[in-house]
Amino acid sequence: MPKILLVEDNEMNRDMLSRRLERKGYQVVMAVDGQQGLDMARSEAPDLILMDMSLPEVDGWEATRQLRAAPETRAVPIIALTAHAMAGDREKALEAGCDDYDT
Repeated sequence: MPKILLVEDNEMNRDMLSRRLERKGYQVVMAVDGQQGLDMARSEAPDLILMDMSLPEVDGWEATRQLRAAPETRAVPIIALTAHAMAGDREKALEAGCDDYDT
């Protein structure tokens, strides 16, 4: 069963996304801020990371840069999740190291 790390500070979003993914057959582990997301990416070895970009502690932009810089997490696909749909945000997420971007 593929493992997804969901890094999301909004409880309602975490609940909705995790239930949806679990119904589709994924194992979901969750982090509530960027630092916890970094720690869990290393300890849980997920197959995919869904990264909110507006996070407390360490924001999603910086967490993604750190994950890309670390050998053990460099190859894990990261999809940016954000409510920001401003011009340039998609490019900013891709530049930070995300593989895709979803609003």
